[in-house]
Amino acid sequence: MEEFRRSYSRLCKESGAEPQEAVLQQLHQLPRDRLDLATQSLTVDTCRALGKLLQTEALLRELVLSDCMLSEEGATLLLQGLCTNTVVWLLDLKGNNLQAAGAEVLGKLLRQNKSIQSLILEWNHLGAWEDAFATFCGGLAANGTLRQLDLRNNQISHKGAEELALALKGNASLQQLDLRWNNIGLLGGRALVNCLPSNRTLWRLDLVGNNVPGDVLRAVEQAVDHNQDRQATFRESQARTHVLSKEVQHLREEKSKQFLDLMETIDKQREEMARGSRASAARVGQLQEALNERHSIINALKAKLQMTEAALALSEQKAQDLGELLAAAEQEQLSQSQKQAKEHRLEQQEAAEREAKLLRDLSAANEKNLSLRNQVDELERKVKSQQEQLFLTRQELTNTSAELKMRAVQAEERLDMEKRRSRQSLEDSENLRLKEVEHMTRHLEESERAMQERVQRLEATRLSLEEELSRVKAAALSQRSQAEEELIKARSQAHREEQQHLAHLEDKLRLLALARDEAQGACLQQQQKVAEAQAKAGQLSLQVDGLQRRLEELQQELSNKDQEKVAEVNRVRLELQEHNGRLQAELTAQEALREKAAALERQLKVLARDHREALRDRESENASLREKLRLREAEIARVREEEAQRASLLQSAVLAYVQGVPPRALSPPK
Repeated sequence: MEEFRRSYSRLCKESGAEPQEAVLQQLHQLPRDRLDLATQSLTVDTCRALGKLLQTEALLRELVLSDCMLSEEGATLLLQGLCTNTVVWLLDLKGNNLQAAGAEVLGKLLRQNKSIQSLILEWNHLGAWEDAFATFCGGLAANGTLRQLDLRNNQISHKGAEELALALKGNASLQQLDLRWNNIGLLGGRALVNCLPSNRTLWRLDLVGNNVPGDVLRAVEQAVDHNQDRQATFRESQARTHVLSKEVQHLREEKSKQFLDLMETIDKQREEMARGSRASAARVGQLQEALNERHSIINALKAKLQMTEAALALSEQKAQDLGELLAAAEQEQLSQSQKQAKEHRLEQQEAAEREAKLLRDLSAANEKNLSLRNQVDELERKVKSQQEQLFLTRQELTNTSAELKMRAVQAEERLDMEKRRSRQSLEDSENLRLKEVEHMTRHLEESERAMQERVQRLEATRLSLEEELSRVKAAALSQRSQAEEELIKARSQAHREEQQHLAHLEDKLRLLALARDEAQGACLQQQQKVAEAQAKAGQLSLQVDGLQRRLEELQQELSNKDQEKVAEVNRVRLELQEHNGRLQAELTAQEALREKAAALERQLKVLARDHREALRDRESENASLREKLRLREAEIARVREEEAQRASLLQSAVLAYVQGVPPRALSPPK
C-alpha cells in the first residue's frame, strides 16, 4: 500500500494538484488489498489519479467509495479506470448521488470489466433518468461476472423495472439483486415476475418498499426459491460429479498400476523361464559330451574285443591240426553254438519287443507332451536319449558277453576233451564269468526298470503340470504358438534322428547275423578239415605233449584276458553308476525348477483373481453411482417440470388478477 500511496502522490503532482491529506492518511492506515475511502470528499484530480492507478494496480481486491459525494466528472474518471482493472471484485459506491452520467459509465463498466462480482449502488439516483438507466441495464445484460447488485433507494420506476427485467433475461451470472425502497409498483413487479422463468441463476430478489402487491411478491419469492433450489441441486450435482470423476480417475490409476505390476511379474517369469531354458541347454550339451565319451569308450572296448578275437582266431588256426580229440569237441561245439544261437535269438526278440514297447511308450509320451513348455520337452528328450544309450550299452554288452561266452565254451570244450583237469578249471572260470555277466545283466535290467519308474513318475508329474498349465493356456497362447511351431520342428527332427538310429541298429543286427552265418560256415569248414585231420592223427600223436604245453600257455593267456575283461566290465559298471547319479541330480534340479514354475503360476493366478475381484467391485460401485446419478437426474427433471407447471400456473394467476378474473376460474380441475 505504500507503493500505491507514492504513486498517488506522484500522479497528483504531475497533474499540478496537491494530494489530499485525508486520502494519504487512509492509504497509510489501510490493509494491503483493500482501499476504503468512505466519507472522504474526493476532488476531480484525486479521482483522475485513482482512475489511472486502478488501471494497472494488481493488489487491490476491494474498493469502498461510499458517501464520497463524487461529482459526475470524478465518477466518470474513476470508473473509466476500473474498466480495464482485472483484480477488484468488490466496488462500493453507496450515497454518491450518481445520476445520468454515472449510470452510463456504470453500464460501460459492466460491459468491459470481467472481475467485479459485488456492486453496491445504494442511495443514488440512477433510475431517475430512463435512457441512462436503460444503458446501465444493457451493460448488466452483457455482464457475465457480477454476482451481487445493490440498487436500494435509486428512484427506479416501473419503466426501470421493465429494463431490469429485460436485462435479467439476458444475464446468466447475477445471483442476488436488492431493489428495496424504489418505485417499481405493480407493473414493474409483473415485469420482474415474467422475466424470472427465463433466468435460472437469480436466487435472491428483495422488493420491499416498492408498492408491489403481495401476490406478486409471493410469485417472485416462489420463482426465486425455485432458482435457489435449482442452484443447490446444481452445486450438489457438481460436487457429486467431481467426486465421481475423482473416483473414476483413482480407479483408472489403480487399474493401470495393477496392470503394470502384472506385466512386470510376467516379464520376470519369462526371464526365469529363459534362464531355465539356457541352463537346460547347457546340461544337454554336457550330456552330449558324456555320450560322446561313452561312445569313445565303447569303441575302445570294441577294438580290444577285435584284438581278442584275432588272438582266438590264431589259436583256432593252430588248433586245427589236432586230431580225433578235437572232432568230438567240434561236434559238441556245434550243438552248443546252435543252442547259444537259439538263446541269442530269443534274447534279441525279447530285446526287440522291449525296445518296441519303449518306443511306443515314448511316442505316446511325445504325442501327449506337445502342449508342455520347452523345459519339460528337453527333459523328456534327455530321458529318451539316456534310455536309448542304456539300451545300446546293454545290447552291446549282451552281444559282447554272448560272443565271449560262445568262444569261451568252444575253447572249454576243446580243452575238456584233451584234459579233464583243464576242462574243469575252464568250466569254473566260465561259470564265474557267466555269473558276472548275469549279475551285470540283472543290474542293467534293474537300472532300466528304475529309469522306467522314473519316466512314469515324470509322466505323472507332467500330467499334473499339464492340467495346471491348461488353465493359463489362454493367456499364453499368443506367446506359445511360435514356440510350439519350433517344438514341432524339433520333434520331427528328433523323430528322424531316432528313425536313422533304428535303421543303423537294424543294419548292425543284419551284419551281425551275416557274421554269425559266416562263422557257422567256417565251423562247418573246420569240421571238414578235422575229418581230414583224423587221417593224420597218428602222425600228430608225437606232437600231443608239445601241444598240451602250448594249450596250458593259451589257458594262462585266456585267464589273464578274462581277468582283464572282468576289470573292464567293473570299470564300465562304475562309470554307468556315476552317470546314473549325475542323471538323478539333473532330474532333481528339473523337478525343483518345475516346482518353482508351478509356484509362480499359482502366484500369477492369485494376482489375476484379485485383480478380477477388484475390477468387479469397482464396476459394481460405478454401477451403483451411475444409478444414483440417474435417479438424481430424474428427480431434477421432475423438479424442473414441477417448476414449469408452477410458473405457468403463476403466470395464469397473474394474468387473471390483471384482467379481473377470479383465480379459481383458471385453476386446473382436480
